[in-house]
Amino acid sequence: MKSYYLAIDIGASSGRHILAHLENGKMELEEIHRFPNGMVEKDGEKVWDVDELFRQIKIGMRKCGEAGKIPVSVGIDTWGVDFVLLDKAGQRIGNAVAYRDGRTKGMDREVYRYISEEELYAGTGIQKQLFNTVYQLMALKVKKPQYLEQAETLLMMPDYLHYLLSGVAVTEYTNATTGQLVNPDSKDWDFDLIDKLGYPRRIFKKIVTPGTILGNLREEIQREVGFDCKVVAPATHDTGSAVIAVPTDSDNTLYISSGTWSLMGTELQKANCSPESKACNLTNEGGYDYRFRYLKNIMGLWMIQSVKKEIGSELGFGEICDKASKAEIASIVDCNDDRFLAPANMTKEVQDACRESGQQVPEGIGEVACVIYNSLAKCYAGTIREIETITGQCYDKIHIVGGGANADYLNRLTAKETGVPVYAGPTEATAVGNLLAQMIALGDLKDLKDARACVRRSFELREYR
Repeated sequence: MKSYYLAIDIGASSGRHILAHLENGKMELEEIHRFPNGMVEKDGEKVWDVDELFRQIKIGMRKCGEAGKIPVSVGIDTWGVDFVLLDKAGQRIGNAVAYRDGRTKGMDREVYRYISEEELYAGTGIQKQLFNTVYQLMALKVKKPQYLEQAETLLMMPDYLHYLLSGVAVTEYTNATTGQLVNPDSKDWDFDLIDKLGYPRRIFKKIVTPGTILGNLREEIQREVGFDCKVVAPATHDTGSAVIAVPTDSDNTLYISSGTWSLMGTELQKANCSPESKACNLTNEGGYDYRFRYLKNIMGLWMIQSVKKEIGSELGFGEICDKASKAEIASIVDCNDDRFLAPANMTKEVQDACRESGQQVPEGIGEVACVIYNSLAKCYAGTIREIETITGQCYDKIHIVGGGANADYLNRLTAKETGVPVYAGPTEATAVGNLLAQMIALGDLKDLKDARACVRRSFELREYR
């Protein structure tokens, strides 16, 4: 009898339920349900509609039962840094505010009143992003202190969804680290830092590792979806799951988890919190088996997604890639400039950046996409040089995983700009990594090495040189 596992992978623009089982040592995937996601405006804030997300989670789970494919376990992954606060009764306090909301503007200066930027990096190893949890909490402390006074529990987004399924309130390690409040040596909350910043200790719950079995579905949920199963915390940060699925057989590998963001890096056994690492804005996010995801957050295909909505909604991403490959424009922008984080109009922002730097201004979807793809490839090449300089290693391959692995033009540009062979796939890396963690937890796979061998057997890789 087949053992089915269910990954619920929720990104900034959509979510999906992916069922998997092992067949002759290979992973077989089946999409059961897909649903939209996105930030909405509420009370003057950009927020996530978590009630709708949870409704969709249950709809997809019911579809598994209706198909007669009841999973032995379920796990959820999402983006990082965002959280909800719960009161003593387990009820949400305020909105589930999204990381692109402007509430953290100026909150870095507030944080640095208590600890310097240099000390914060040295103690956490996490790249400064103004939307990190450490700054979001400061926004609450300054603007809505009553929320922190009422709060008994802070749960990162996937932890909250697991709590709704299982009734167990814990924090999964890979997602917790993204917020810049976890010590890379103890692998636990940095309570000295938390005390220094004036955040209430009580809200920070026990940190558990990926693969932890949280329990079974709550009885109410069992009735709603029509079955019971285990709830397993995978690497709940989507990049944490994607890196599990990097089909490498060596430690001498770089990866790019390519989607809304491009997360480019390698795996380290020990965090690098040096001033040189900080100067390059590299981060040490927690990974599976206490490996560190030593990487840089690069703006990624969010820029292409935005431009598509604005001037290319009738086109598929493959068509946009093709048009970009035929455009003749050499202009480049800095993908990591904050101006591209949440502009009112991405197309205009790219055009303005080119105009301000005295370069040719792109016109039309082909030229704008060409500028973005070429800018990303050059950013990848620069990031490789930074990582090689700091780690003292030379990397002989790049694995591109996630939806961006389908961007053929970008893959070709990446191989050309970096001078390193590129291997693209699997495209469903986040869901696959989520599933692998569950399979290891329940004994169908032995360990990370066995899991990655399974990925190599199961999915075709495309090579670019």
